[in-house]
Amino acid sequence: MAPPRTPYDAVLHAARDVTRLDCALDAEMLGAALLGSVYAIAETDRSAAVREFVGGFLAATSRRRTAAATTIRSVFATLVPDAEGAARVRPGSQAPAWSGQLGRVHLTGSWAYGDVYGDQTSYVATFAYDDDAGGPEHAMVALIDHNIGITKDIFVGGPAERILDQVRQMCAADELTWFREEDPARIRGEVARHLAVTDDLGELPGEGALATDRALAGARLAVLPAAPATAPPVAEPLSADERTRLVRRFLASPEAARAGLDTVDDAELASLHFCLGLLLDHAASFPDADPLRWSPAVAGLFLLDWVHRRAVLDMDDAAMLP
Repeated sequence: MAPPRTPYDAVLHAARDVTRLDCALDAEMLGAALLGSVYAIAETDRSAAVREFVGGFLAATSRRRTAAATTIRSVFATLVPDAEGAARVRPGSQAPAWSGQLGRVHLTGSWAYGDVYGDQTSYVATFAYDDDAGGPEHAMVALIDHNIGITKDIFVGGPAERILDQVRQMCAADELTWFREEDPARIRGEVARHLAVTDDLGELPGEGALATDRALAGARLAVLPAAPATAPPVAEPLSADERTRLVRRFLASPEAARAGLDTVDDAELASLHFCLGLLLDHAASFPDADPLRWSPAVAGLFLLDWVHRRAVLDMDDAAMLP
């Protein structure tokens, strides 16, 4: 057999058995995995790269009449409805029985869980097809890392109840993890906002299903109610007076006393205040800046990475930091 001549031919070859799949969910997962290769290799604006690829694919395959070609065209048009030509795609005469259920899902529940330090939040939304022919109830899980300000991973799979049970059990067994029901509009807003940052990364996080499930997750996010249009929260930089008040409050706190900072002699005071200022500078470098949000992970980033790259310490300053 001759090798595929274009990327579009390669996709058609990879999707040659799409009509043999059992349900619409399997087809959407296959389509998302195929588009994941485009997403993964794009150098900028990965979401736009996928949209442009789908538009080009639909144009290049418009005269293909095989069952596999018309079906994968319908799958791509469902996953990326804003691609050029997607609205004009129609199922072929040999379409599988489940093709009418592509993308026809409704929300069945929404939750959130995360660590008490605020380092990460995961959102879970479960969906069912309008007809059983579409496939089983399934879940979308999105992990947001607040320390780097991105949607770090996304997973779509099932059965939904099994995934939800695993999450509940994990949270119940860990006193440092919380779990709650969540407003689906908030899930859409938070995941989409952080995904926009992820889409522009030069290099994607190395593990997880982010690339392969990105297109399907985007389609499921679009099913959720939209949050009221508001600008993303932007933390205002602390003024000099606010920084001074915050440092004084800390030095007057029981935590500072337990650390022995209330007994620092006059010769070390300048270094103490300089190091506390570095803590505030580091906190301000986060996407969602909050000088009072600290965790073991944030402390590690500060001491093992940020200080070495951003600060110039003399011997007294270095002795003041762990």
